[in-house]
Amino acid sequence: MPNFCAAPNCTRKSTQSDLAFFRFPRDAQRCRIWVENCRRADLEAKTADQLNKHYRLCAKHFEPHMVCKTSPFRTVLRDNAIPTIFDLTSHLNNPHSRHRKRIKIMTDEEVREMKERRLEASAEQAEANKDASEGLDNDESVSVPQLSEEEKEHREYLRSLFEVLIMMGKQNIPLSGHSEEEQESKSFTPSNFQALLEYRINSGDEALRKKFEMSAVNTEYCSSTLLKQMLEVCESCVREEVLEEVKETRFFSLVTQDIVDISGQYHLPLFLRFVDQANSLREEFMGFLPFEGDEETLTDRLLAEVSEKWGLNMENCRGQAYFSSGVHAQKVKAMATRLNEKFPLAVHTPCSTRSLNSSLANSLNLTGTQLVMSTLKKIDTFFSKSPQLQSELENAISIYYQGNEEKANELKEACRTSWTERHDAFELAVDLLESLLLCMDSIHDNEELKWSDQISQSAFVISEALADFEFVVTLVVLKNTLSFTRAFGKNLQGQTMDVFFAASSLIAVLHSLNEVMDNIEVYHEFWFEEAINLAAALEIPVKIPRLYFRKLRPDAGVEIQPESYFKEHLTIPLVSHVIQELKDLFSENHLKALKSLSLVPAVMGQLKFNTAEENNADIYRSDLPNPDTLPAELHCWRIKWKHRSKEVTLPSSIYETLQLSDVKFFPNVCAFLKVLCILPVLAFEDEKCAVARKRLNAYLEDTPVNHRSKSLSLLNINYDARYDLDMMVETYVRMFPEKEEVEGLPEKEQME
Repeated sequence: MPNFCAAPNCTRKSTQSDLAFFRFPRDAQRCRIWVENCRRADLEAKTADQLNKHYRLCAKHFEPHMVCKTSPFRTVLRDNAIPTIFDLTSHLNNPHSRHRKRIKIMTDEEVREMKERRLEASAEQAEANKDASEGLDNDESVSVPQLSEEEKEHREYLRSLFEVLIMMGKQNIPLSGHSEEEQESKSFTPSNFQALLEYRINSGDEALRKKFEMSAVNTEYCSSTLLKQMLEVCESCVREEVLEEVKETRFFSLVTQDIVDISGQYHLPLFLRFVDQANSLREEFMGFLPFEGDEETLTDRLLAEVSEKWGLNMENCRGQAYFSSGVHAQKVKAMATRLNEKFPLAVHTPCSTRSLNSSLANSLNLTGTQLVMSTLKKIDTFFSKSPQLQSELENAISIYYQGNEEKANELKEACRTSWTERHDAFELAVDLLESLLLCMDSIHDNEELKWSDQISQSAFVISEALADFEFVVTLVVLKNTLSFTRAFGKNLQGQTMDVFFAASSLIAVLHSLNEVMDNIEVYHEFWFEEAINLAAALEIPVKIPRLYFRKLRPDAGVEIQPESYFKEHLTIPLVSHVIQELKDLFSENHLKALKSLSLVPAVMGQLKFNTAEENNADIYRSDLPNPDTLPAELHCWRIKWKHRSKEVTLPSSIYETLQLSDVKFFPNVCAFLKVLCILPVLAFEDEKCAVARKRLNAYLEDTPVNHRSKSLSLLNINYDARYDLDMMVETYVRMFPEKEEVEGLPEKEQME
């Protein structure tokens, strides 16, 4: 969104000019002087905060010495800067022109008072300038430090190193370029970083040439310590660009993705959701958190990362969502619970980028469910390798569903998407099971030698999992249990109106699941019979998992029936877990927030404007600018939309509502909607919001585990962020004042 200059007779805007634009100061006294000098009568009634937020002056209205360019990307005003250059007469030459910015006509008395205030300000400004100039003469290190030739060369050298690092991060080029085995054997093959430095030297980079011209050719130019320090600075500067916007908007939500392996260590990817100055929802990648230690250690580490390293206040966190699977699920759940106890308004919600059923199944710490989820993930990865594999599966579907072409076409269409992440993934898996097993056996047999050994081996691993009765019975129980939450989860990721009504349907979902639990004997009998019939069709023997006998070693002569075993070790814990997980994810505060979506005009219209948001607004009362006027404002908000003209369409989402020009006249409603917007349970209305998550997935898929880097990944995923090389150099010099010497032989020996 362009910035327009507020000065009269000035038509400059930021998109058509290279000039810097400056906000009106927050200081009330200085802001009043700015307004007086502008001679804008319509600005006098506005507060300093309003002026600071919505109005700008371009650099043409300030004396040149008042404007300082601290870097190629950053221009600032001196603390005592006051605009004094204005054109107040050019409009008189064209009396028929229409001016949006009316110039105030002042009386003689007002002119005299203004001149007196301007003289006082000018005197103060002159005194400050005199002190500043004296300071520059005596000690120029205050604002523009005088650097020695050696220091200048060192900064140029650091700048070149940072340029190479940024390029490697953007292009996802690993620093080393060879395996750990080669590094341990002291291979003299230069690293990628070393090779790029040599290329720059040969291309004429004088700073690098002067630094390394006397170095041995088989010696790494930069030590691992120096690289680690520079990567730390790069990461910090890139993250700070995003954090500046988050701090301006105040409220945020914390979202994570599944645990990832970076160079042999587990890390938790961290994202922030917030609404930017253009009232648009954004989700940005912030980095990785080491996932080591117990729940308490992890919680403390996360709090330290957000509060101390990022400089954010967790009191302003309004939501948290985690997606974890397997053995890590319990730790992540405990961490979320601890954070929610410390910060009740940071409600724990499902993540909108994953289906609810998938999240519920992944959070189960049962051997059978982990087997099912890991196998479905392998299937998804397997068929994404080539269109020929996808075609093989479709042929298997055609063979199995010969007499039902409609069903076959439906399943083929589903398989062309990421069906393992759908809300009905388990129903599809049951329908596809026989076709999948037929396809995997065919690829593994490889009679026509169509497939590589790697593909054939992967097909064998998947077929072994599919032909296990524990997999079959777990899949059937998951399908039937999560059928009660399928529509509920789908509505949560739907339109705003669907989400609002989904919040009211949770009671019915829990009632149905509790009824299942009360009659678990009957339900399990039906589900187990379905699993036996499916296993019989696939010629899979019905048996208790071998691991059970190996671990528990039941008494000899005691016969355990498979139906009883799976009821006690699968069906009962699975249904109980789903019920408890839903209660934990949809707390009272979370449901209040979702029901507050009735602020969206389309939802209000669906409810015939008979809404009562005041009952749900209590949780966010401290977040509102004028909480005492909320009831009256909500009444006006309802009346505004109830009595709209027929041509006006009711906005159907939070984003559409926030983009209205007159929403600023309802400050409480606007603040309320911004907080609701960042809840992680709400799906993105614009796919651009999920770009950071897609870039992370692409980085993880394209980069081997040993070549992954916490810092370079941040550069790669945020490749469109602005990089200020001068700021990076200054930050590095400030953080690490001792210069890094060239590794290798001592200088005397190099000369010899």
